[in-house]
Amino acid sequence: MSIETSIGLETGQPYPYRRVELVEPDWTRFPGWKDVTTADWESVQWQRAHCIKNVRQLRELLGDLVDERFYADLERDQAERATMSMLVPPQMMNTMVPDVAPAGPGSLTEAFYADPIRNYMLPVFSDRRTDWPSHPHATRDSLHEHDMWVAEGLTHRYPTKVLAELLPTCPQYCGHCTRMDLVGNSTPVIDKLKFAGKPADRHESMLDYLRRTPGVRDVVVSGGDVANMPWARLEAFLMSLLEVENIRDIRLATKALMGLPQHWLQNDVVEGMGRVASLANERGVSIAIHTHVNHAASVTPLVAKATRAMLDTGIRDVRNQGVLLNGVNADPHALLDLCFRLLDGARIMPYYFYMCDMIPYSEHWRVSVADAQRLQHHIMGYLPGFATPRIVCDVPFVGKRWVHQLASYDVERGISHWTKNYRTSIEASDADALSRTYQYYDPIHTLPEAGQQWWTEHGSLDESALKAAEMAEASRRTAALQAF
Repeated sequence: MSIETSIGLETGQPYPYRRVELVEPDWTRFPGWKDVTTADWESVQWQRAHCIKNVRQLRELLGDLVDERFYADLERDQAERATMSMLVPPQMMNTMVPDVAPAGPGSLTEAFYADPIRNYMLPVFSDRRTDWPSHPHATRDSLHEHDMWVAEGLTHRYPTKVLAELLPTCPQYCGHCTRMDLVGNSTPVIDKLKFAGKPADRHESMLDYLRRTPGVRDVVVSGGDVANMPWARLEAFLMSLLEVENIRDIRLATKALMGLPQHWLQNDVVEGMGRVASLANERGVSIAIHTHVNHAASVTPLVAKATRAMLDTGIRDVRNQGVLLNGVNADPHALLDLCFRLLDGARIMPYYFYMCDMIPYSEHWRVSVADAQRLQHHIMGYLPGFATPRIVCDVPFVGKRWVHQLASYDVERGISHWTKNYRTSIEASDADALSRTYQYYDPIHTLPEAGQQWWTEHGSLDESALKAAEMAEASRRTAALQAF
């Protein structure tokens, strides 16, 4: 089911490039969808109404194709480890085990366990590490975005750029979500924070700050996911943003371009984006969509169709910001497969791959800085320069840094040191902000024996201590929310 161009297949290159024809997997292979029509599948209302939100619904979809041990494994994770509640749209569910034909009871079990998209969308307890499930320095808001709020939901971290979190929900919840302290429903292990202000008041406060701060030219409009915001409200916010003279770049963040492309194909959305793009072009403002695709299997014809519809409205670009995840894409071939599928199949620009942030219970996904550097090395030279993604480490209190930009690196203990060349919004009077170094920590299980022993002696947190630290952090952030 692939169209091979023969380029690189006989040259002995470490990575053999081949062009692959996009395919929408057959959703009727799952018992629960055996009667679903194409019209249903392409309906955003049907997609939203049939999301998988719990183990019962997953059983109704898969039946006995997956053994009970998998369901029990998933239930235990939801009860003891999951920082995000379960929410998987059919479109995304359908890209799991796309090439494995059901062949009776239990026949999909091992393939389901091994599937890369399942790995981060439906994490199970046995996926997680038992030695160091969380790093001792893991925190709910690992990037300290809330500390840099200048209005509720508006993070001013970089000199000329802000992040506007318009809403706290998404059409799908990824297990590794960096905003797991605010986004989505509470889980047994994470009591989520809530915005205090009404949406209209919060959005106006954001706009007011931007009008008063001419040094800001770039706004990332995010959440959550803007696909969960009624289009009329999102369009009104964007039109107001375009009236702010100093704003020159607007980026819409939506994983739904991949996980729920049906949303971006709705007539009102396409027509509305056309109006926004027209005004932006008239005013010399660049608008782009940033999506979040982590594996090549997620790129299907519907994703390409939605991307084309958005590009045809006149926006500048559609770019991908993935996350490096063990068990998903932390491999040169997997990354290059994804980049070429995005570029060749869907006209989506590979842009960034972030190292997974240091949130609780994420150690089984994270890679070391050294491994990230090796991955960057191995993907160079295959893609056009403008489409070669940068692998970055999002360093707490610093921001994005290319993985080779560290100042020093204690490889034995997995502690890298980083510097920066700008102040965040909380450092205006900090004389040492540009001279100190900031730390990032590798997963402990990736370290040599001596380094692991050092952390055992100096950094161990048991379950009760971890929960106490999380509760203390949650209390501090609740107080910060109430301050707005």
